[in-house]
Amino acid sequence: MKTRQEKIEALGRVIDTLDILRVKCPWDAKQTNLSLRPNTIEEVYELCDALINEDDTNIRKELGDVLLHVLFYAKIGEEKGAFDIADVADSLNEKLIFRHPHVFGDTQADTSEKVKQNWEDLKLKEKGGNKTVLAGVPKALPALIKADRITEKAANVGFDWERREEVWEKVDEEMTEFQEAAADGDRDAMEAEMGDLLFAVVNAARLYGINPENALERTNAKFISRFSYIEQRAKEMGRSLRDLTLAEMDTLWNEAKTLPR
Repeated sequence: MKTRQEKIEALGRVIDTLDILRVKCPWDAKQTNLSLRPNTIEEVYELCDALINEDDTNIRKELGDVLLHVLFYAKIGEEKGAFDIADVADSLNEKLIFRHPHVFGDTQADTSEKVKQNWEDLKLKEKGGNKTVLAGVPKALPALIKADRITEKAANVGFDWERREEVWEKVDEEMTEFQEAAADGDRDAMEAEMGDLLFAVVNAARLYGINPENALERTNAKFISRFSYIEQRAKEMGRSLRDLTLAEMDTLWNEAKTLPR
């Protein structure tokens, strides 16, 4: 592993390279915050894929791509006279110290839950910070992740079930309401009740310490693997998926379930 000085020098080299590219490369020179934004989103998702796969080689590569975007936005801010990468780092450092009074101050926080509660309280007190509990949840977050963050923030200020087992009553209630809407054939009500049901399930995941995004992605990967097995077996039999009966597909699905993951 590198020394602290070597890490600083490595970051400095990247900053120097970006400064040159910003002047001499036609593509880099014309980029703006808005033109980079879609690429940034893509790079973050690619990092997420590498993290899920625990692929250290690609994690390092994708972290570099994300870091490039952080430095690029800071460079644009510097050109506008608004801020530079040093300002970004200083602001982050100040925030970390302010939000960790149990480390840098006299506040007591012996558990991770207490730390999270203190964190939310401090964010409300910060100058220019969030004015309401849920204000800090980005509107552009995917709905599943947003629901998880919303329920977590609400729980951190005490809006939660006293016992986690009680959440299943809410899940059952929302399931019943969806079934009633489905029986009536009311599409708008069905959508609303399905949203309520999914939100309740996200709450259940949180209460049991499960990240719903990770859990669903795990199931996505499992489904893809098993469905791909059905496709492959169909090809081996000289048939297309559409030629298979549902019973035949179920048989192959059950075969796929017995294969090592």
